[in-house]
Parts: sequence; structure tokens; C-alpha cells
Amino acid sequence: MIEGISHLTFIVEDLERASMFLESVFEAREVYASGERTFSTAREKFFLIGDLWIAIMEGLPEIRRSYRHVAFKIREEDFETYRSRIIALGLELLPPRPRIKGEGRSLYFYDFDNHLFELHTGTLAERLEAYG
Repeated sequence: MIEGISHLTFIVEDLERASMFLESVFEAREVYASGERTFSTAREKFFLIGDLWIAIMEGLPEIRRSYRHVAFKIREEDFETYRSRIIALGLELLPPRPRIKGEGRSLYFYDFDNHLFELHTGTLAERLEAYG
């Protein structure tokens, strides 16, 4: 039986730059750095965003951008704080997509390695209700 998500791994070109991104935008806390050792396939670092384990591993970044993304739930009152963090890092913030009333708001942005992230204020229950 699936108990939940264990972790998410992102392949990044520069571990330090990706670390700065995670710490600056998500207030991620670094809990492990492999240094020059490799227990997996490359040097890596582990972070916690809340209770979610995020791994970053050195490698070639995504070449093409897509709509494939990871969305994190944020509170409505924190929306502008996150927008400011994204802008301060010079990240590409996408224009918002059309939404219907009750669906919540989102910030879509790419990291330095072409991964798309979303910060969303709504919940699944709210979206289902809005979609009626």
C-alpha cells in the first residue's frame, strides 16, 4: 500500500545555486550534502520543505521547458511574499493562467534548471467545488 510521497528529486547543474534557490524561495532546510562522495549516481543534497524530502542531484539540466510541474500549497496571505522572493532571485515568473472564481491563485515560475514550480493558494476540495 502506498503511504505517501517519499521524496522528489531534481537534477540540477549547480548544487550551490539550486540550494540557494530552495532556501530562498521555499525556506528549505538542508539536512545532507554528499560532498565529493556519491552513494547514488552523482553528488547530491537533501532538503526539507516542511516535512517533504527534496533531493537535488548534479547532472544535466532540463533542455526543454514544459508545463510538467510540482505545486506547493501556500496561504493566500503569503502570496505576495512568495512573489517577492521569486522576483528577487530574477526567476522567470509566468503570467497567471485564466481561473474561475473559487479556484485559488497561483504563481508559476522556472528555477535555474528549467523545472517549473507552482505555488497555489487553493485546495483540491475548493477546486472541485468551483468546477461544480
